[in-house]
Amino acid sequence: MKSLFCLLAAVPGMVACQTLATSHDESALITEPTDASRAALQQTVNAALHTEVMLADDALTKSSLLIIERTLPQTMGGSPAQGRSMEMPYQFRLVINADDCILIDQRDDSRHLLQDTNCAAETGPAQ
Repeated sequence: MKSLFCLLAAVPGMVACQTLATSHDESALITEPTDASRAALQQTVNAALHTEVMLADDALTKSSLLIIERTLPQTMGGSPAQGRSMEMPYQFRLVINADDCILIDQRDDSRHLLQDTNCAAETGPAQ
């Protein structure tokens, strides 16, 4: 019983540490992209969207915001359907926190650590 109490007492502290850590986030850009960093970004985005997308080699090197348009509906013949898609595009934001490059899915604020990736704080106007 005492162990259960100690565990329950520790949970709010763990949540507070995670909340505190996010306050150190700074918008970031990928610096010196490599095959490994591109693969890490590609894998992270694919996993978050549960599908495969095509990213440019310079994704997140000029802006901390990554916008991915949704696929337009198609007719049975494969041509684009008439009308407009009113669905919002997917948005991800890259931040640096200490030495970690973290990709944030703007839909649910989920955080994904990018392995093998170097990034630096973005300078200029806030995104």
